[in-house]
Amino acid sequence: MTKIMSPEELEQELRAIGAERYHDKHPFHKLLHGGKLNKGQVQAWALNRYCYQSAVPRKDAALISRSHDREIRRDWVHRILDHDGYGEEEGGIERWLVLTDGLGLDRDYVVSMKGALPATRFAVEAYVNFVREKTLVEAIASSLTELFASRLIAVRLDALRRHYPWLQAGLGYFEARLSQAPEDARFAFEWAYEHARTREDQELVARALISKCDILWAQLDALYFAYVEPGWPPPGAFQPES
Repeated sequence: MTKIMSPEELEQELRAIGAERYHDKHPFHKLLHGGKLNKGQVQAWALNRYCYQSAVPRKDAALISRSHDREIRRDWVHRILDHDGYGEEEGGIERWLVLTDGLGLDRDYVVSMKGALPATRFAVEAYVNFVREKTLVEAIASSLTELFASRLIAVRLDALRRHYPWLQAGLGYFEARLSQAPEDARFAFEWAYEHARTREDQELVARALISKCDILWAQLDALYFAYVEPGWPPPGAFQPES
């Protein structure tokens, strides 16, 4: 097909990708949200997810460095500040560390990422490299998993509150993202639609979203294999006590 999709048609296609491929469908997330994980498994999830959280500002800085469009730089820079913090605002990375603190993980150990799974580190760097090396339209489109993030975050907040009472002090990251993610998603979608000028460009947008979903899914594959079935963390990786 060569006909350019309308904004509604493109969003419908992207949401269909999310309905099939977004990582809320992964067995690990189903266990997490169903209250089926023990504390050691939740620790492993939070520790490995820190690798991704800490890479987001690097990914966004790489994207900004490639853009000659002042307006995109002016808007996108807030994503770095949302994660790194600024002034008195602690930022998402600090909020995530409050979560790992609440799980009893040593902060220096988390930040060092020494206990992260090799597959986690490879997947996270694959995302940074995707944004650095692909077209700017693809780089921005890869962030469109945020179209589905608010729903996942709302489900996760409810699940964590109900099933993991020892986590209550560390949920600030998710509460902040409830308002941040929809705004970020809408800007990225509108920019991608405006700059994907052909049907081929629009297909690149869709494939970029699929690539991002694959990267998120791969991280959960690694967690499931290492800490659920067969439960075999590799040498040097975090070893839960329970």
